[in-house]
Amino acid sequence: MIKSMTGFGAADGPLGGTTVSVEIRSVNHRFFSPTIKLPSALSRWEADARELLRSRLSRGHVTLTARVERPQGTAAGIDEAVFAERASALRSLKDRHGLGGEVDVATVLRMPDVFRSPSEEAEAVTGTAAEFTAVLARATDALDAARVAEGSRLVEFIRARLLVVEGLFAQIAARSPERVQSHQARVRERVQALLRGVALDEQRLAQEVAILAERLDVAEEVDRFTAHVASFRETLARGAEGGAEAGVGKRLGFLLQEMLREVNTTGSKANDAATQRDVIAVKEELERIREQVENLE
Repeated sequence: MIKSMTGFGAADGPLGGTTVSVEIRSVNHRFFSPTIKLPSALSRWEADARELLRSRLSRGHVTLTARVERPQGTAAGIDEAVFAERASALRSLKDRHGLGGEVDVATVLRMPDVFRSPSEEAEAVTGTAAEFTAVLARATDALDAARVAEGSRLVEFIRARLLVVEGLFAQIAARSPERVQSHQARVRERVQALLRGVALDEQRLAQEVAILAERLDVAEEVDRFTAHVASFRETLARGAEGGAEAGVGKRLGFLLQEMLREVNTTGSKANDAATQRDVIAVKEELERIREQVENLE
């Protein structure tokens, strides 16, 4: 299936004695460009995450974020071993230096590493790489489904705009012979008016008119444009049916460039307002298509 490079996927699952949540966002990019943001407890699996993303996504800027969630009901805790060590140290200092007062709980809790916050407990991950990548794979599946759905919408939009382009170019093609003949007739009239009764070399005039007609004729441009449109439709159909290789967006982008080249050449040969209007309209439609093709994987 043709896929958009824009999408979102999320999943969560068990990881050791905790729960890990994974979110993946992607936007369009010429190549595969991952950004991976993992908490320190998961950083040892960054290479595994990168490899899994690379194996499933061929293009797009992909941002992966993960967080470790504290199991429900887990409260902030006190490290009793550290607490006892700090309390003992304070009593020793008090006795050694003959200090007054008592060593109370509040004083000990203010000392470093005695009090462990919920986030610190949550990050004490004891899971495995397999558990983490299993959650990541589910998030990637969700992202892939979103990209397929968005890709289908883009394909329908592109097909609709392509019909408009074909209609406009058909008008240009239909008008071309009449436009050339009309211009030939005007050239003859102007030459005869300038000569004012002087004998006219019909053979020379015919040659000049033929050269002019060749410069105005857009039959070749129409043929090439039509061939590019057919290739574009074929690539779009193969991709939508899952029969095309990855990188459909790049091939469609190349074909759009070739179509625009033919339109520009046609515009340079146009010598009437109606054809110029159609050429501009075709360019506008091709630009709309290009904006969406850039989002295809």
